[in-house]
Amino acid sequence: MMIKNIRLVFLLIGLAVARQCLVSTTTAAEVLGATPLEWSSRLAHSEMVRLNRRPPKWDYTMGLFTLALLKLDAQAPDPQYLPFCEQAVGSLVAADGTIQGYKFEEFQLDALNPGKTLLALWQRTQAARYRQAAKLLYHQLDQQPRTLDGGFWHKQRYTNQMWLDGLYMAGPFQAQCAAFFGPVTAFDEAARQIQLVNTHHYDAASGLYYHGWDAAKAERWANPVTGTSSNFWGRAIGWYAMAVVDELDYFPADHPARPALIATLNQICAGVVRYQDTNTGLWFQVLDQGQRPGNYLEATASTMLVYALAKGINHGYLKPEYRLAAARGYRGILQHLISLDAANAWSLQQCCSVAGLGGAPSNGHYRDGSFAYYVSEPIVKNDLKGVGPFILAGIELQDWSLP
Repeated sequence: MMIKNIRLVFLLIGLAVARQCLVSTTTAAEVLGATPLEWSSRLAHSEMVRLNRRPPKWDYTMGLFTLALLKLDAQAPDPQYLPFCEQAVGSLVAADGTIQGYKFEEFQLDALNPGKTLLALWQRTQAARYRQAAKLLYHQLDQQPRTLDGGFWHKQRYTNQMWLDGLYMAGPFQAQCAAFFGPVTAFDEAARQIQLVNTHHYDAASGLYYHGWDAAKAERWANPVTGTSSNFWGRAIGWYAMAVVDELDYFPADHPARPALIATLNQICAGVVRYQDTNTGLWFQVLDQGQRPGNYLEATASTMLVYALAKGINHGYLKPEYRLAAARGYRGILQHLISLDAANAWSLQQCCSVAGLGGAPSNGHYRDGSFAYYVSEPIVKNDLKGVGPFILAGIELQDWSLP
């Protein structure tokens, strides 16, 4: 009897294991069974439901998400997208173009990012207040504090500092405004910012870019010789890659800086593909530190880099051999970072909540740019800095055959 019971136990364990394998296989098949646009729509709708509980706020992350929604609407129209964007961003713009929550005198490059949504809303609705508000933001760059060689400070309070993040916030917006409003010299300025970062932040040995650069070499996080921070934060490089590939949308075909921008995009992508995780296709929080204890595969960097790679390939900026890296990255996101909860809502897991340099964060800890710092920031789900690029990546990958 005992032997029969033992056999029964092993049989039940075997069935349980088999069932678990079946569930995992089925789940993976379901995840990969939808088209990229369908995946973009699924996460977009789940996130809109979550965000509808929050009041509108002028914020760079909402600018990224709403811009992604409007671009998705152009490819897969949905009657919910435009009203959501008008409520989330448009409701903060008064009839005279002033913006609730925006402070010109802070000279935050982050604050410019929702301006891209304003331009998209103006194109869609022809409402003059959106155009006026966008021009107000554009005017900020005329007075933006600069380093001695002309680089935009990331913010007024970050004296003499250029961060990779800021290139995405300001660059494509500046180029688009140059295309809409002029002057043509604004294209030169936008290209100049990209090339300054390429000069100061790039590390030839690794092929990667440091998060920040202090022109004065005065910050505690800054290398006393080079002025750069000390690590390669994945999302920062993702911001920079998206900045270049999006800025190219607006540059005239004959602009003399265009070849240099394309060369910079190729240099960025050549670096990041070297550090793509071979098992998952994803990228780590600190890109070059791989399996170092505490490091983790991070969603916002992965979605940004997949988007930049895919768009660069689609537009002919990148060589076709990058196609496999983009496809593997997208598949990795679906397999390892997308989940469905009990309420039938989709989520993006393993997002770094926030990271910066120096300053005086609310927790009182100085952000020294060390490996320990980057891996200590909270890990959350559904951060818009990952959700937005995931939606954009789906748009770019829709017509691909994913291996």
